[in-house]
Amino acid sequence: MVSIGVTLLSGGLDSTTVSAYAKHRTDRLTALTFYYGQIHSTELDSARQVSASLGIRHELVDVSSFGKVAWYSALTSPDVIALPEERDASQMGQSIPSSYVPLRNTFFITVSAAYLESQALWAIEQEKLKADEIQATLFMAPNAIDYSGYPDCRPEFFEKMKEVLKYGSKLWSEYNIPMNIETPIIHLSKGEIVRWAKDLDAPLTNTWSCYQGGPEPCGTCDSCILRAKGFQEAGHPDPLLVRLKGGTS
Repeated sequence: MVSIGVTLLSGGLDSTTVSAYAKHRTDRLTALTFYYGQIHSTELDSARQVSASLGIRHELVDVSSFGKVAWYSALTSPDVIALPEERDASQMGQSIPSSYVPLRNTFFITVSAAYLESQALWAIEQEKLKADEIQATLFMAPNAIDYSGYPDCRPEFFEKMKEVLKYGSKLWSEYNIPMNIETPIIHLSKGEIVRWAKDLDAPLTNTWSCYQGGPEPCGTCDSCILRAKGFQEAGHPDPLLVRLKGGTS
């Protein structure tokens, strides 16, 4: 059996943890990082560093025009839409915040699945591998426990997307191979994610979760608050903050 995988790597805590997991689950793994017109490029740099640390192939995909159509978000239009700040973790998930990017995960899944299907079809039709010996998997890092309330981070969304990929692909229609979507942290708390990342020896020092692109994490956006919550619950110092302060993790 040949397992072909694509992991969606933003450069943050969650996607780095899932990518470290995916590395041990696949024979051929590619990390895809999307530049979609977001506020800053710090997370893109982090994704490159994480991929290098994990020793996996990395592709930066420029889909910056997406930010023009998904413009109603604080992450794509920061000059007109403000980021939520200093929200208590208990407030998150009660409503959809301004950091939500319209249909971002739907778009990311479609583009990533096109890459994954291309890889699998090449293996079958060019390398002449047997179709019944191919597995194709997208690895993603949504979380439905400690999250900011995004509708495209819920389990039911991913179940529906699996059906879409099945019936819209040659891989399934001709070779009866489904493109699976694995979401291994979707039911984990942030503390559990941090502990699992440590067990996987994920390169957390290289990760960046903050919505802002300053020299240090802002500490007030939803992502920073949730990240801090996770390390506190896990009983570990954040290695990124340790590094930025000149220490060792």
